[in-house]
Amino acid sequence: MEHRHLGRSGLKVSEIAYGNWITHGSQVEEDAAKACVAAALDEGITTFDTADVYAGTRAEAVLGRALHGLRRESLEICTKVFWPTGPGPNDRGLSRKHIMESAHASLRRLQTDYLDLYQAHRYDHGTPLEETLRAFDDLVRQGKVLYIGVSEWRAEEISAALAIAGQLGLDRLISNQPQYNMLWRVIEAEVLPLCETEGIGQIVWSPIGQGALTGKYLPGQAAPAGSRATDASGSGFIKGFLTDEILGRVAELRPVAEQAGLSMAQLAIAWVLQNPGVSAAIVGATRPEQVRENVKASGVRLDEEVMRRIDDVLAPVIERDPALTVSPPARS
Repeated sequence: MEHRHLGRSGLKVSEIAYGNWITHGSQVEEDAAKACVAAALDEGITTFDTADVYAGTRAEAVLGRALHGLRRESLEICTKVFWPTGPGPNDRGLSRKHIMESAHASLRRLQTDYLDLYQAHRYDHGTPLEETLRAFDDLVRQGKVLYIGVSEWRAEEISAALAIAGQLGLDRLISNQPQYNMLWRVIEAEVLPLCETEGIGQIVWSPIGQGALTGKYLPGQAAPAGSRATDASGSGFIKGFLTDEILGRVAELRPVAEQAGLSMAQLAIAWVLQNPGVSAAIVGATRPEQVRENVKASGVRLDEEVMRRIDDVLAPVIERDPALTVSPPARS
């Protein structure tokens, strides 16, 4: 497993991170979740991503139990705050109250004294940005958070946060967590250029398009039994990628992957990691063997011909429009 600096910070993360959105606490039983975490650790993954909202806070608790007893200094534990975690009007958003309460709850569930990376899960239009950044800064000064980041923020929102932090001497964002893969390239237009200039690293989710880029979904055929597309908790997020046009194009990538000596999933992850602005790609799993396959993309370098062939195949179905948001109601 190779490691990369998270943006221009001193923090190093495994270039393939393990995430438990959808899976832990909902899609898979706890024993299976723990087996996947164990496989990730065995394969050299040190970076683990979760969020307070995943599975109604259960995902953090499962991850905390799976990592309990390990040498804390050997791990990078990342979580997020924004989406509702309770019924009250203050159980959501990026107010000082919710950030502080949510951070302490995440620490308890994850069974740790500090978070390596704490991320604003979306932009909060109902809270002054200065309030949000001051709350994050206070957590850093208290030693409960080491670094701060955001997830799915637009370029202008990231830019505004950097300006306020600079003016007030507050802790600076070092990461963004966007959706990014061969099919969904929205961040390339505005977010990536800004972040590369400002030293903000991307920890990207959905590098295999929720599984659409693995080649297991075929045009005109029903989704395989037991796949994400047939699971009630995950099917809503993948359906946008499952058109016959997209799947037909994806099927044409198989000889490209074979020529490169990679599986379809490994090709998709390696493609994401080829981008110098990407610090890590998050993979999820319901079985340990999925983890073991995906980590083989670490250290792979695709040559220019492979990159060109990928673009030639997918050109008609690539989504590049920065005005679009992630597929509703994405909480990754």
